[in-house]
Amino acid sequence: MGLDMVGPVIMGHGSAEQKAFYLPRILAAEDRWCQGYSEPGSGSDLSSLQTRAVADGDDYIINGTKIWTTYAQYANRMFCLVRTAAEGKPQAGISFVLLEMDSPGITVEPIISMSGNHDINQVSLDDVRVPRSNLVGAENDGWSVAKNLLEFERGGRAWGARLRGAFAGLRELAEARGLAREIFGRRLAALEVEIRAVEITEQRVIAELQHTGRMGSASSLLKLTAGDALQAITECSVEVIGVHAAPHQPEARAWGSNLAPIGRADELVVMGSYLDLRARSIAGGSNEVQRNIMAKLVLGM
Repeated sequence: MGLDMVGPVIMGHGSAEQKAFYLPRILAAEDRWCQGYSEPGSGSDLSSLQTRAVADGDDYIINGTKIWTTYAQYANRMFCLVRTAAEGKPQAGISFVLLEMDSPGITVEPIISMSGNHDINQVSLDDVRVPRSNLVGAENDGWSVAKNLLEFERGGRAWGARLRGAFAGLRELAEARGLAREIFGRRLAALEVEIRAVEITEQRVIAELQHTGRMGSASSLLKLTAGDALQAITECSVEVIGVHAAPHQPEARAWGSNLAPIGRADELVVMGSYLDLRARSIAGGSNEVQRNIMAKLVLGM
């Protein structure tokens, strides 16, 4: 999240002091970042967020709750959307701030997904003091900063490489069971065509970024098509391993475990990946929102 998301935003909207401090740390992997966007009741409608930041001298005092916060249990920094004004359009009163996760008043509570994995969390902020110098961009203009970051979240994730890796795992599963040609050959070929289409789209997005400095609405297309392809790969993987997708074995797939799995070791993570990636239709903005963006900005509807 440092390289893919907040780093580019600090480059585009941060102060000289913020660039000098954060960018070298991001490149050196000295910080782990998490994203404070979604809230209970404010997911796809992000402009309805209620976490408040009230100015108090040189600080903001922040109160609110963030949810679905990926890897907050490991992060030492968060980039966060807060409400600094209640008047006018909801988008007009939002600001973008950077905070340290060891600040007094921050509590991280785990959310265990239905796969049994702990990737996401609920983060409570109770009277958390953040220096006003940690504001990125202008106060009450955080919506512009947030939209810029979402372009990188949706389109800057090296989707082609990620899909190629997932597809290689699927092909290995199928070939080890003699299914790559007999049963799943046509589906594998269709998936490879989809991956190639994503790779070409990703190159278009990179070209747009080099030309204009922005990824633009094509990032929504990339997020949508890449997410669909990832879900299709994991769905096919579940079908390949058949009945061995059913046993729930979180202990056997834990690091350092010496428990003998039911079935083969390469089957252990298949169902967990399938279940976790169901959220790809929502994460980073729901597929319906992406289609609306493309309809408006690409097709002019």
